[in-house]
Amino acid sequence: MIKHQARGMWMGAVAALTLGVGAHAAARVATIRVPGRTLASFDIGFVNDRGIYAFSDRSNRSLDLFDAASATFIGRVPGFSGYDPAKGFSSAGPNGVVAVGSREFWAGNGDSTLKVVDLRSKSIVASIPTGGRKRVDEMTYDARDHLVIAVNNADKPPFVSFVSTRTRRVIGKLVLTRATDGAEQPAWDPATGLVYLSIPVLDEVKADGAVAVIDPRTHRLEKFMPVHACMPAGLAVGPHGHLLVGCSDDAVAAGFAPKSLILNARTGAIVATIRQVGGSDEVWYDPKAHRYYLAAGGFPSGPVLGVVNANTDRWIENLPTGSHAHSVAADPRTGRVFVPIQADPKAGVCPAGCVAVFAP
Repeated sequence: MIKHQARGMWMGAVAALTLGVGAHAAARVATIRVPGRTLASFDIGFVNDRGIYAFSDRSNRSLDLFDAASATFIGRVPGFSGYDPAKGFSSAGPNGVVAVGSREFWAGNGDSTLKVVDLRSKSIVASIPTGGRKRVDEMTYDARDHLVIAVNNADKPPFVSFVSTRTRRVIGKLVLTRATDGAEQPAWDPATGLVYLSIPVLDEVKADGAVAVIDPRTHRLEKFMPVHACMPAGLAVGPHGHLLVGCSDDAVAAGFAPKSLILNARTGAIVATIRQVGGSDEVWYDPKAHRYYLAAGGFPSGPVLGVVNANTDRWIENLPTGSHAHSVAADPRTGRVFVPIQADPKAGVCPAGCVAVFAP
């Protein structure tokens, strides 16, 4: 989760934005206007197995719902904290969101609670405290053990909660004492049964980040897989036992070259370094298209949607997005990719903010 809604981009010497050779993997095919207040603040998105896209709309204090196939707005679920500049992003909400089955989304709020959203009633049906002082941020769902693994990234030290989706209670907690600048996107791997979690900074050394490996059954940290000059944010489980690691906009702001990494999930070895795209927050894997997508809102030459071939671990192209476009989710049934864009009076297409839709 990008910490600052507006940040002057690092504009050091960088190559101009270039596209992949040959036919493009995707193109912008639609623009969804978001009703209500101007879209000045938002966070993570997710598509469930019924083709419903949800994203965290802080401006309207809601989880917004869209039909992925038709790219249309179908409703919103209110009851979240929103964003108050006086309190900052550490108390904002909604933040991270994940689908639990076909009829629920779970979302993190600014008051250290997890909200359970029922899609039939379009309402919050449970609020689960995690015991922190700040927001619940990003999360993942362990379908084997029926757990939501959620991160309080703004608490010091940050911690992970293991929440039963059956009882809707916290059944375990892991404190990340070495994570001195929060914790970011987690991902559950059904092949290993483990949870992987982006750790931007270890022991207050900005150049030293890691991917934490966590056993959700024991609630224990197994190890850190180190990454250098990356300050990782986005994380996605791909094919071949690989992980896509999105090096963050914070890394770019710290002076590190923009890049993305492919790791071996078992050993932590770097399989590929992709230098054509970086400054990412949320990243996503579409198993049908065999594509990784990166919401590189902090890319030095301008915000882009990065596209990477997950079979070959090679970059395909970057597609221009818009202001603070740091969230991405794809629908494998249609191949559509959804990227919210912050309101920008200078933007001709969606000056009040919108969701850009990309497709093959």
